[in-house]
Amino acid sequence: MAAVETPEQTVRAQAKYVHSSARKARLITDLIRGRSVPEARTILAFATRSVAGDVEKVLRSAVANAESRPGLHWNGDDLYIVATYVDEGPTLKRHRARARGRVGPILKRSCHITVELAQSPAAIAAAAAAAAAAPKRQRAPKKADEPTETETETETAAVEAPAEETS
Repeated sequence: MAAVETPEQTVRAQAKYVHSSARKARLITDLIRGRSVPEARTILAFATRSVAGDVEKVLRSAVANAESRPGLHWNGDDLYIVATYVDEGPTLKRHRARARGRVGPILKRSCHITVELAQSPAAIAAAAAAAAAAPKRQRAPKKADEPTETETETETAAVEAPAEETS
């Protein structure tokens, strides 16, 4: 049985052709999946693997995409990581000379890192509460029965003009 998820807006950033194997990058992205952005930045800052710097760049790009997207007023600290995944990129095949005229293969692997962000449920609830607490603007009711000042001035001028002519 498939779980039904509510559609929520996500923002995505992707780095392609990162010079690291997908397996090494997945070890880092597994650490930050499902966490808030400040917590993920802290984890990446203290990670010892070199690919953590590349993952941090993608995370910063995703936050910048969320903050600059028109129509969405998201704060970078209110976001959390919905999904992170690493796909394999192309592999460069090189050779190294070995003993007795043989060749040893060298595989230079690359990967594509993707980070998806969404607004945290706590931030959504806080925004909804603030919108409900804010007073709504109401217009004053129109006065349809009473004529406006300009209408009354033209009517009185029209009534007085024929009276002067007859005199």
